[in-house]
Amino acid sequence: MLCLGPLLLLAGCLSSSDSQQADPVVVENAVAFVKRPLLFDENSGALVGDNLADPSEFRPGARLYLKASASASAKSEDITSQAFAGSSFLNENGQLRYDVKDLHVSQDGSRLLFAMRAPDIEGADDEDQPTWNIWEYVVTTDSLRRIISSDVTAHAGQDVAPAYLPDSRIVFSSTRQRTSKAILLDEGKPQYAALEEDGDVSAFVLHVMDDDGENIEQITFNQSHDLDPVVADDGRIIFSRWDNAGQTGNNGVNLYRVNPDGTGLDYLYGRHSHDSVSETTDVQYLQPRKTDNGSLLVQLRPFESTDYASVLAEVDVGLYVESDLRVDGTPGSGQQMLVTGTGLGGEPSLQGSYGAVSPLLDGTGRYLVSWTPCRLQEIVTERIVNCTEERLESEDYSPAPPVYGLWLLDVASGTQRPVVEPAEGEQFDEAVLLRERALETFVPESQFPGDEGLLGDAGYGVLDIRSVYDIDGVDDTLPVGIAAIADPVQTPPADRPARFLRLEKPVSIPDDNVRDFDNSAFGRSRGQLMREILGYVPVEPDGSIKVAVPANVAFAISILDSEGQRIGPRHQNWLTVRPGETLECKGCHNPNNPVPHGREGAGPASVWAGATTTGLPFPNTESSLFANMGDTMAQTWTRVNDDIRKPQPDVVYVDEWTDPSVTPKAGSFTLAYSDLETTPPISGVCANDWAANCRIVINYEQHIHPLWKLNREILDGTGAVIDNYTCTSCHTNRDDGGVAQVPEAQLDLSDGPSPDEPLHFTAYRELLFPDNEQELVNGALVDKSVDTGEVLRDEEGVPILDANGMEQPIFAPVPVAASMSVNGAASSRFMGVFRAGGVHENFLSPAELRLIAEWLDIGAQYYNNPFDAPEN
Repeated sequence: MLCLGPLLLLAGCLSSSDSQQADPVVVENAVAFVKRPLLFDENSGALVGDNLADPSEFRPGARLYLKASASASAKSEDITSQAFAGSSFLNENGQLRYDVKDLHVSQDGSRLLFAMRAPDIEGADDEDQPTWNIWEYVVTTDSLRRIISSDVTAHAGQDVAPAYLPDSRIVFSSTRQRTSKAILLDEGKPQYAALEEDGDVSAFVLHVMDDDGENIEQITFNQSHDLDPVVADDGRIIFSRWDNAGQTGNNGVNLYRVNPDGTGLDYLYGRHSHDSVSETTDVQYLQPRKTDNGSLLVQLRPFESTDYASVLAEVDVGLYVESDLRVDGTPGSGQQMLVTGTGLGGEPSLQGSYGAVSPLLDGTGRYLVSWTPCRLQEIVTERIVNCTEERLESEDYSPAPPVYGLWLLDVASGTQRPVVEPAEGEQFDEAVLLRERALETFVPESQFPGDEGLLGDAGYGVLDIRSVYDIDGVDDTLPVGIAAIADPVQTPPADRPARFLRLEKPVSIPDDNVRDFDNSAFGRSRGQLMREILGYVPVEPDGSIKVAVPANVAFAISILDSEGQRIGPRHQNWLTVRPGETLECKGCHNPNNPVPHGREGAGPASVWAGATTTGLPFPNTESSLFANMGDTMAQTWTRVNDDIRKPQPDVVYVDEWTDPSVTPKAGSFTLAYSDLETTPPISGVCANDWAANCRIVINYEQHIHPLWKLNREILDGTGAVIDNYTCTSCHTNRDDGGVAQVPEAQLDLSDGPSPDEPLHFTAYRELLFPDNEQELVNGALVDKSVDTGEVLRDEEGVPILDANGMEQPIFAPVPVAASMSVNGAASSRFMGVFRAGGVHENFLSPAELRLIAEWLDIGAQYYNNPFDAPEN
């Protein structure tokens, strides 16, 4: 038996045999575990690590074993190799090289679920290689079966991380993306598994299926991975979600929960806690597991690891939303390491390193763990020795390969006993105890009667925002206040900051086998990938919104001003609703604010109380729109009109609220695609009948660039040209005679391939990339250079003289900043020149400016449909 760290001085460290004989949990319950060989690089000899951002990673040579008990002396039996009987599964060296992982025990302890991948097929292409499948082993009958019996269906996706639901169905993570693929067809695209947002592998999201592999259904719609589902006692599924929208620095793997039917998706824990382990800022919250005390057990580690090490921690998700923040927003400590001072990220520690962990759930607070002692290799002799503080500080040693064995960790006593002794070159991992536990609560499928059900049948759910002026529990309109903003007498509609909501959808990116296109298709930045627009609705005077949104798709929202430009930061978290489901939000969130947000029951209360009485309208509004106490204006409008607002392609404002007997109604206006003289970014069918599968798709060459060449000549009564606002009449590097000229404002809006990127038009590069000022020299355009005031100097700082003994000045180009920004219209000085008082006021129409603004707001991509981009 091993005593840990500062507990070495504890008396009574019993021998393993004495302790285990007195422990029925240890001697009466079987243990399953994975044994796999360590892999080493053929060239460098370095240990091959793992990358959890690729759940389909194949590490051949694993086996699943079953021990009759957790006693170190109990024999182990290989229970999975029987699935691959026959020489066809052997490689050229006669070896059976498959992989197995993600063990999960049934409630009664008699069955074992896991993911397993068959051996590689020699010479086969990647798409023809075996996939990860879900398997089940029944202990009592020693029987093994693949859950999905059909070879065709089994090969249709990579399936990992299974767990039993209380009704015997199975939740698992998969690249099948069944519902998402069907929606792709509705969008006019082929069916394919979308890549995760880093673009490396297909995204794994949660699915459920019957225990015979039938009735497979997708229940989450993240654009990166949803992994490691576990069923909580209340029947909800807790899982690890890779939040990677926008690929910002704050993104990472956090804990979420969802009902088995996909409703009730809820952020749970970890978004601002990726620095909760000292000396690292990128730990991810992985492999959540239930514990005896109601906390969640997690493995904290980076995506990539060279030694498979994790920090084992319990997190109190009941009371905490971050490691240092309670659900009510007060500070505290919601995360506790099981063992402190362990190694992580390849850094050795005297305490050794832990890999996988599984609680016994017997009320004792004990765990089955994979653990390796700290080992070093003497550089000169290559001798492997144990760690000491002196050796760790010495440059004569380097980390030695780990030897992960299986141990029974007792945190209370600070001891751990061997279950499977470590072996050189092997890794023993993922041990689980096959023991009966309490059955989790069954959560029935959600029912949506009446109007909600009809919306669901039409492919919609509902988004209900109480007020966009509520920013993390603070009224953003103060000192005026939301009540005054909502009153059309105190705040005329033109003075309200938030006027419209835009719904934005990420575009599913195919792999190269489906569509091989150049990375330049994303444009100036890959950060937002490609985006489509689902439509627009007005924001009610109090900042409330109630809108039908397409179900089963990830979407983000933007709050807009009267010109259709986003106000505030970009929304970088994906929302989803299931058909008929209503997602309720108190307000909006500053992504840099750690105040709890996005979790049911967490964070500050809403700052907007809504209607103060029942049966009366809001102050100075139409009497027909009478409210119920506490309702928002959006909820009132929906109830009174017996309808719900649906997204529309155009930005349309009609003053439906102002009581004309008190003050005149504000003027209506529309920013419509039909007012464009260039190609609109919507189909003719959707222009006439906007539906849940309609999309606004803006490509630069097709929809933005034609604006620069559109004829904008001003004619007098006789038809003579008296002025010309055509953009390329000034912003071009050639005059009407074809003679070189300096473009007005150093902005060349010409078409044709750019010399910097032939797959981009010159104008696109000029608008969005920094450039150098140009001038005419001998009839040719060249970059202008100016004297910097510095001279050439040698390494010692002494000026270098020319042949005439003169100092040599240093010249540099004059930079010209880009006039457009991928951060949005509000960050682009281009938009300012067309506003009232700008030098180009009225040169572009409001509809054209709206088109440019929405394109900039979603990321100014060159293409927003991968199938419009040219193939390589």
